[in-house]
Amino acid sequence: MPDNNGKMFADQVADVLGALPGVEAVALGGSRAQGSAGPDSDWDVAVYYRGAFDPGDLRALGYPGEVSELGEWGGGVFNGGAWLTIDGRRVDVHYRDLDSVEHEVAEARAGRFHWEPLAFHLAGIPSYLVVAELAINKVLRGTLPRPEYPPALQESAPEFWRASAEQTLGYAKSAHVERGHTTETAASVGIAALQTAHAVLAARGEWVTNEKTLIERAGLRGIDDVLGGLVHDLEGAFATAVALLRAARWQSNEVASVDS
Repeated sequence: MPDNNGKMFADQVADVLGALPGVEAVALGGSRAQGSAGPDSDWDVAVYYRGAFDPGDLRALGYPGEVSELGEWGGGVFNGGAWLTIDGRRVDVHYRDLDSVEHEVAEARAGRFHWEPLAFHLAGIPSYLVVAELAINKVLRGTLPRPEYPPALQESAPEFWRASAEQTLGYAKSAHVERGHTTETAASVGIAALQTAHAVLAARGEWVTNEKTLIERAGLRGIDDVLGGLVHDLEGAFATAVALLRAARWQSNEVASVDS
């Protein structure tokens, strides 16, 4: 059955955020936009602004929570946001600079992007993540482009992520496995698995907006069993993990070659 109350709430939030100075569009993201939300899922909302945006205007609305300044979340394509409670519901607001987003759309079409660290994202993020949002999110107010996955990006992104995973594993072997560092080895394998998953999905031309289901979507959940063996046989389990991830990267390369 349609969630009429949810639609009314989304419209209410969109009206309020869309009226903020500088905001040209509002979009619903996350599980709410993709139809996979549960009853307790939060609401991810992006405000797309042109030129100046003053977080003080958002703070002045008086909703309980935290409102960051521009650039407070690292200063990259994810340049800030807020965690609010509106009518008893958790709402995450993300700031999106339209000039920056449009630049990343053009870069992605040319097969170019850059990597950024971001809190809570173990493998960091590619700058084309904001392009993925445009492709997946539901526009509530204003007008936004709906880009397809660029062929040039489908060629360049897997190569970048495969190389990143190989570097992560190579460093882990000499710096941690050979020293018997179980914790660092496990962390490195986890990051390499996420990097490999990025490569797999990029080769398929599938957008990624976060890491929450990244490993499942890439078919790499079996890495959990391998990590469980690190405590008993660090070198053996690490070798198994390397073989599993390299096989996945090889398959992603095969997919990319067929698609091109």
